[in-house]
Amino acid sequence: MTQGSRTLPSLDTLKAQAKRLRARLAAGGEQIGHSKSLELIAAQYGYRDWNTLYAAAGNRPPFNPWMLGARVRGQYLGQAFEGEILSAQALTAQPGRYRLTFKFDEPVDVVTFESFSAFRQRVTATIDESGRTIEKTSNGRPHLELEW
Repeated sequence: MTQGSRTLPSLDTLKAQAKRLRARLAAGGEQIGHSKSLELIAAQYGYRDWNTLYAAAGNRPPFNPWMLGARVRGQYLGQAFEGEILSAQALTAQPGRYRLTFKFDEPVDVVTFESFSAFRQRVTATIDESGRTIEKTSNGRPHLELEW
């Protein structure tokens, strides 16, 4: 579901954003109620109120474009890959995070030294809704990046 060009998160993610907003404002000395925080989140997404945003997001499962068996491609430790998703799990304790296991069509060499190699064909990673890991290599790139 989109408003403009923005993909709407799941209802659980939206509610978690409202909870974090309340906590952040409370830490700064501004107390607001739960309803007010939901209304502010709705406004951030361009909706007139929480009920309208709720209806737009709907009672649907969390956003997860990475389904079991889906074909994907991207970069793993700087190496291009194509493969298949063997398992996909939305992490309920971390809204907007997914643990995926991939089987690459061709093994990827994860070592940059010329003197030896270490090939990986099956990889498990936790990614966010953008398809990237939080963990980064020493050069600042995510360990895994999916292409859309």
